[in-house]
Amino acid sequence: MSTEESLDTVKTHGPPRYLVIEGPIGVGKTSLVKRLAETFNSEMLLENPDDNPFLKTFYKDRRSTAFQTQLFFLFQRSKQLAGLRQHDLFMQTMISDFMLDKDKLFAELNLDMNELDLYDQIYQKLSMDAPAPDLVVYLQAPVEVLMSRVHKRSRSEERDMDPGYLQRLLNAYNGYFSEYRRSPLLIINASEINPLASEKDYQLLVEKICTIKAGRHFFNPGPSLL
Repeated sequence: MSTEESLDTVKTHGPPRYLVIEGPIGVGKTSLVKRLAETFNSEMLLENPDDNPFLKTFYKDRRSTAFQTQLFFLFQRSKQLAGLRQHDLFMQTMISDFMLDKDKLFAELNLDMNELDLYDQIYQKLSMDAPAPDLVVYLQAPVEVLMSRVHKRSRSEERDMDPGYLQRLLNAYNGYFSEYRRSPLLIINASEINPLASEKDYQLLVEKICTIKAGRHFFNPGPSLL
């Protein structure tokens, strides 16, 4: 599909009002959000892991700062979503690289029972009626691909990441999205295709995003020659 055809699809159907790109560490969700925001001329809602003062220590020794790291992200994400209301989405398309719902995946993976109980109480206090996404795009890739991409982006706090931890996180993501029904869902095999490196893949993805209105879908048009 040509760029002109992709733009015609955007003009005809329009992007979802509230689009979420999700996936495990290193899969490329934030980079994709930024490119889609340019295409759709939309606002972005992005996680800010660099602001978390506990994260670097967490990757070296998860138990020592797991609770602090988790609470920082919970407060950060809930604060970002606090200003997001349904009427705002009628004014401007919003693309985010996180869902608050997935925060519990990390909590259940990293906290002990007492910490998790306290986390749940705080989570309930902070819970809000954030609108359901109009579409969730889940970027999926095996741990080998994720580790390779993590190393390529050279973030100092991620250099000591344990592949075993990343595999458990990936399993948690896969389990969560296998049951996810709150919004339309598009699952992308991000190890075989790369919408950031392949213009063809990107244009096909834009068309998919603009035309999905309901249900569960898979995007795997074939390997790209990268």
